[in-house]
Amino acid sequence: MHLPLLKLISKDIILSEKEKELFEQYFEPVFFLKNCILEEEGKIPKHLYFVVSGFLRLFHYNSKGNEVTTNINCPTGFITSYIHFINQTKSDENLESVTDCELLRITKANLDLLIGQSMVFKDFSISVFQQSLFYHENRSKEMAILTAEERYRKLMKNYPDILHNVPLHYIASFLGMNPKSLSRIRKEMIR
Repeated sequence: MHLPLLKLISKDIILSEKEKELFEQYFEPVFFLKNCILEEEGKIPKHLYFVVSGFLRLFHYNSKGNEVTTNINCPTGFITSYIHFINQTKSDENLESVTDCELLRITKANLDLLIGQSMVFKDFSISVFQQSLFYHENRSKEMAILTAEERYRKLMKNYPDILHNVPLHYIASFLGMNPKSLSRIRKEMIR
C-alpha cells in the first residue's frame, strides 16, 4: 500500500534504502469504510492522510447548521485540516470518508521525527504544504471570480472522477451553490 506514495516522492527524488525504511516505519496503512469521520471538529487533527484510493471531504457546519464542504480529495494526494495539523490546534472541520478509502497516515510527532531524520522528507513535506497553500489560495480566487457554471465545468475537466464517486449535494456545497442550482446547471449543459 505504500507504493503510490513512494512513486510520488520518487518522481523527483531518489530515496535511499534507509529513507524507504523510515517512510514505511512512520506511514501507517489504514482502511476506512464509507461515511466514517476520521477527524472531528473541536479536536486537534491527529493525522496527515495520503489517499491511496477513495474519496474524502473536509466540511464544517455554518451558522444555520448546514454542512459546508470545503475540500474533496481525489486519489492520490494528501488531506487534513492543514493549518490545525501543523499548529496542533483545535480544528473547526470534520474529515469524512465519502467512499471506502485506503490511506496512509502519519501523526504530527512522527512527521517531525521523519523530517528530522531525512532532508528528502523535509523538502517533500514543505512541497506538500506549499501545494496546499497554493490550492486554497487559488480556490478562494475561483470562488470569487468564476460563475457557478464555470466552477462546475472546471471541476468536470480537472477532476472527472469526483463526479462519479461523490454525491451531488457534496459537490454543490464544495462549488458554493445549492443542489438545485447544480441540478439546473447540469440540465442546461445536457441541452
